[in-house]
Amino acid sequence: MSATPVLLGYAAVVGVVAPRLLLRSAWPYRAPVLALAVWHGLIVSFTLAVALAAHHLAAPTEHLHADLIGFLHACGLTAASGVPDPTITQRLAFALPFSVLLLALGGFAVEVLRGRRARSRHRRVLDLVGRRTPRLAATVVEHERPAAYCLPGRRPRVVVSAGALRLLSPGQLDAVLAHERAHITGRHHLVLAAAEAFARLARRLPLARHAREQTAVLLEMIADDRALRRHSRDVLATAMYEMAAARSAPAGAFAVGGPSALVRLRRVLHPQRRPHPALRGAVAAGAALTPVLPLLFGCVPTPFG
Repeated sequence: MSATPVLLGYAAVVGVVAPRLLLRSAWPYRAPVLALAVWHGLIVSFTLAVALAAHHLAAPTEHLHADLIGFLHACGLTAASGVPDPTITQRLAFALPFSVLLLALGGFAVEVLRGRRARSRHRRVLDLVGRRTPRLAATVVEHERPAAYCLPGRRPRVVVSAGALRLLSPGQLDAVLAHERAHITGRHHLVLAAAEAFARLARRLPLARHAREQTAVLLEMIADDRALRRHSRDVLATAMYEMAAARSAPAGAFAVGGPSALVRLRRVLHPQRRPHPALRGAVAAGAALTPVLPLLFGCVPTPFG
């Protein structure tokens, strides 16, 4: 029996139904790291399902033995190998799934390079207009509006405006800087680049659109939680309130303010209990299993031709 309908049906559930269920759930903002893993697990799972469906659409329908060779063949790994003169169908069955995967990886690489170029351009500007402050381990820009953001990557940099220095108390400033450094140490730009790449490749897919939006919000919440390890909720909340109207961060950067500031401010001021350990365990197991399901649907040979 062909696995194509199963894989396409599974991809539809992951791409359309699962995002709606996640958005209606109350637990993701209470466990942002786990929620981020779920969103990106869905992205990987959808990509694998589409790649394997492409293989099965082009693959010959001959009987496959339930052994290692049958498993590899069902995954498209032997369609054009080990055959002296493979047919066009066999070549397509081998090439299509790898084309899907290469497209996804290529999109990620493009997003990483795009962000790196944008940050490099901005660093050159900062070298001209900013001044390095060793005490803060940050670059200060003479600007009246309060602003704070970071440029992650190989040469990370935290940037704060003179207006923010005058507006924030020492404790609030430390909390803002801790938030920005959390983005750098967590390499959040790579996680966001993966979501951005998927969104560009599948613009109309609900999973792509919502995963990009939620990734940005969840990364900010993760950085908030990191800052709360050393600073009180009141200090961080007041700093977020003061910086909520800050200008948007430049391309490739993360800012403590921005469009998600209000949601995050409520979360900091009105903390909720973390999800029950049983729920966290179940969600973590689901996040780990989700990328494997397309392999089970598309790579396990069945005894039916």
